[in-house]
This record gives sequence, C-alpha cells and structure tokens, in this order.
Amino acid sequence: MKQYKYIFWMLALLSVVPTGCGDEFLNRPPQDAYVAEEWFKTESQINATVNALYGGVWFDFQRSFINIGDVMAGNEHKGADNPFYTFNVNATTSGISEAYNSLWMAVGYANSVLEGVTKYAPASLDKAVVNRALGEALVWKSMAYFYLVRSFGPVPIIESNSESITDGSAVRLYRNTTADIYEYIVRMLTRAGELLPQENLPGRINRYTAYGLLAKVYLTRSGVGQIGTRKQADLDKAKEYAGMVVNSSLKLEPVYWNLFRISTGNRNPENLLSWHWQSAEAWGSQNAMQADLAVQNLTGFGDGWGTWSGPSINLQQLFGEDATRIGAGNRVTNDSRRKSTMMMDGDFYTDLQRDKPSDPTNANSPKGLKVTWDGGSQFQSPTGAWARKHIVGNAKDNEAEGGGLIAFMKTDLSTHLLRLGDVYLIYAEAILGNNATTSDAEALKALNAVRARSIANHVALTQFNFNDILNERRRELAYEGDNWFDYVRLNYYKPDEAIALLAAQERGNYNGNAATLPITLASRHYTPTSGDFLLPVPEGDLLKNPNLNAEPVAYDFSKMKTLGRD
Repeated sequence: MKQYKYIFWMLALLSVVPTGCGDEFLNRPPQDAYVAEEWFKTESQINATVNALYGGVWFDFQRSFINIGDVMAGNEHKGADNPFYTFNVNATTSGISEAYNSLWMAVGYANSVLEGVTKYAPASLDKAVVNRALGEALVWKSMAYFYLVRSFGPVPIIESNSESITDGSAVRLYRNTTADIYEYIVRMLTRAGELLPQENLPGRINRYTAYGLLAKVYLTRSGVGQIGTRKQADLDKAKEYAGMVVNSSLKLEPVYWNLFRISTGNRNPENLLSWHWQSAEAWGSQNAMQADLAVQNLTGFGDGWGTWSGPSINLQQLFGEDATRIGAGNRVTNDSRRKSTMMMDGDFYTDLQRDKPSDPTNANSPKGLKVTWDGGSQFQSPTGAWARKHIVGNAKDNEAEGGGLIAFMKTDLSTHLLRLGDVYLIYAEAILGNNATTSDAEALKALNAVRARSIANHVALTQFNFNDILNERRRELAYEGDNWFDYVRLNYYKPDEAIALLAAQERGNYNGNAATLPITLASRHYTPTSGDFLLPVPEGDLLKNPNLNAEPVAYDFSKMKTLGRD
C-alpha cells in the first residue's frame, strides 16, 4: 500500500517511544501501521500520533536543557572549563548540535501531525477530536520555535516538511527574521487557543496552555527591535492573555514541592505544559536529568554526576544562603523553594533514601537523607550545594512515588516547561511594563500569591520593580531550564543591563568543606558579549546549507494554512 514521503517523520520519530506502556501519553501504534491513509481514522489513533510530541522527540534537547537554561543563567555552577558557564560556546560545543537538531525534530514531527490530521481524518470524526489534536500540535510546534528563536535567533520557518522535501528546498532554506518568527508563533498560538478545549485530559494541553504561552511570547517579543523600552502593544497583549489564565478557575498548587514529584507533579494541573517521559529498556523516551544532577551514590545505579557541579553561589545568595555556615541551624528555611531547589549541609529529606538510616553508623536513626558537606565520596561540592529538582532518588524512593522503571540515566519524572506560577509572574511583569516601579493591585496580587505559597509568614509587597521580578523568577523557576531566556529578552532592548547583571554574578567556588575548615571563596566573574546571547548554529548544519549564513529574509505569511474544523 502506498506510503507518503512526509510520513517518514512518524517512522523515524515515533520509533523512539517504546511499546508496552500503560501511560496513554506514550502508547504508540505498531510500526507496520504507519500508512497515512489508514492511520488518522479514530480518536485513539490520532491521540497516539500526537503523544510523541509530549516526550520522545525532545530527548536530545532535554540533555542540554539545564546547560542552556540554568548554567548560562548562573544558576548551576559548572566551572571555568565549561563553555556554557563562561560564555564560550561555539559551533562545535558538545550539546549544541543535539539541542538544535532535537528542536527541528519537534518542528518536523508537529508538521507531520498537522498535515496528517488535516489530510486524512475522516469527515465523520468528531471535529472536537480533530481540533484538539491540531491545537496540541500547534502549541508544541510553537514551543519548539520559541526555543529556537530565543536560543539561535533567526531560523527558517517551515510550514510543511513534505513540501520542502518534495520541491528540494530543504537544504536551501534561508533564515527568517526574528520579528517574523515571533509573529509566526503568535499566529500559531492564537489559532491553537481557538481549537483547544478549556479542559483536556490530565497532563494534556488545553486552551489555558496556549494562552499562557502566548502571554510569555508577547512579553518576550515586546523588546525585539527596541532600544531602552518595550512595545506597549505587546505588553498589553501579554497582560491580556496572562490575565485570562490568572483569572481562570486554575489555582496554584498549595505545596511547592508537590509540583516536582512523580506522585503529585506529573499530572498536576498547575503544570500547563510538560514533557511526559517513560523509562523503559529502549533508549530515548526517558528523563535522563537525574543522572546529570544527582549527587554521587544517591541513585544506586552508578550515575549521579552532580557531585562535581551544583547550585551556584550566586543562586544561594539569592535565597539568603551562605554555604560556609555549616549545620542545619544556619539553613534558610522560611522559603520552601530553597530546599526544593538545592540541598545543603544540615538538610534532611525523608523522601530520598527513605529505606536507609540517615546515619550509616546508627541503624536506628531516622530513615532518609541527611546532607553533610564533608568532601567525601558522596558530598563533595565546589559550591556547598546540590540540585534537588529533577531528582527521584533510588529504587525505593521511585517505588514509593509510583514511578515506573528506574535505572541508569532513566526515570519517568515529568519535566515542566510552563507553570501557572510562571504565568502569574508574567502577568505582574506585563503590568509593570516600562515603569520603574508599580503598586498596581492586580500585579501585586499575582506576585504576592507566588511568594506567599512558599514563604512562611509572608509579608505582602506593596510595590516592586523589574529586578524584583527577575529575582523572583529565579527563585521560583531555577533548574527549570528557563532563567537564561529572561536575560535574552532583557538583552533585546537593554543589552548593557543584561550584560551587567550577568557580569556581577558570583560564579566562583569554595575551597574546603565542613571537614576541612576554613572554607574560602575563589571568586570568579564572567562577562558576556552581545553576541553571547545567541548560540551558534552547529557547524554541520552550516555545511549542509550555506544559506543559513546569509542575512535573514522576510517570511511570506500567505503560506500559512488555516487549520481546524469550524
């Protein structure tokens, strides 16, 4: 039976998602069923096709998620030989090609879904099913382009992969302008908001996902091409769409840490857009971040390389922490986000190593993980802290959380890309806009709601400025692959300020630990240039398509197709 060229995206990309999983996000059809004209016939077939957009196609970008979003932002210490940490990334830097190509895989797969559903879903199929699938694919394609334009700047806009393959233009594409890419994203998300239902199955994209992401895109775009101030029209749109989410029936999860656990976070309604992973024997569908971030010997699987990195001194200072002050009595405990983001000397976690005594020399000691910065085989650290987000723990911890298979470099903990708390902060910042400060009641209500959730005995702010919002976003979203893009959007209209903020960060390390006092600071600062706010296109891609070196061109928006059934 005839197969169509564009379906190769499904053949190549769905194959990264293993069979045998009970999770509806990750079920996929057998490989002998990928015949376009037979596949898009039922709701279950269409859902199975969309599901890969929730995980597998993003796997290689996941591996660079922290390097780009947090190492470059100064949240994660990596040391003087790490190009992301020191702003020395080039076209051959490890991880750049993988991230770039993974984002294009997401674009290509989303295009195959959009084209397949539009072309082959029968007229008898409920239009709500068709529109929902198209809306989900449009949001994921928008997310891929949002990462591409903020990370790499001008890139080609591809409306249809099959058309590019058929006409031979795939290796001759020119980049499109940054302004047009943002406009393209806005148009996709606007249509997605019209197609998506107000409520969807738990963990799936709904209308509020599109609105929240649209608010973030407008807020970011407001500085593009500007000098000193942001475009008020875009700020107004950011406020409008964020307000739709903030003033909806959605509520903040009362307990911050619940957002990041398998049992309470994987399908938490505050998490508006997430990668949902499956850990299985096959490679490429799992969450691998625990391996990179966990402290040595924590997981029991021989991974855990976070011992040699860790939350930066600058991020610790933002929480009011000082790692040189040893012991539980010196820890900052009034803001629950600190302990949820980083582990430090004296902390005790009952949900890590919950099957082991906290004191290895006393079998009767409380079970759990007691953190001791002793410089030993487990608790070494250049900064006196270790990452907490993205950490499931060992097999018993995973079992208690209701997780699936856990193994070397494998968990099924979801990765959250857009949260309601983020949209609250977007709303507050959009209202602040170009003002030096604001005491607007709606803006304060949103900002204080985020703070009050995590800060004990919270005292409501009565005004705030841009730096207040920027710092709050780091405390709220650290280790969620996002904070670097706050500096990118600031760089759009205030490059000198973005450079100065990053140059002022303490990116050094400590010499010593609790067992080898005194602890001294080896201070280091790194100053980016204006060119460092965009990552280089991988060398291999430039060789395949030299047009990527040419000046960006305007996009012909008449090529955009009207999707969905009215």
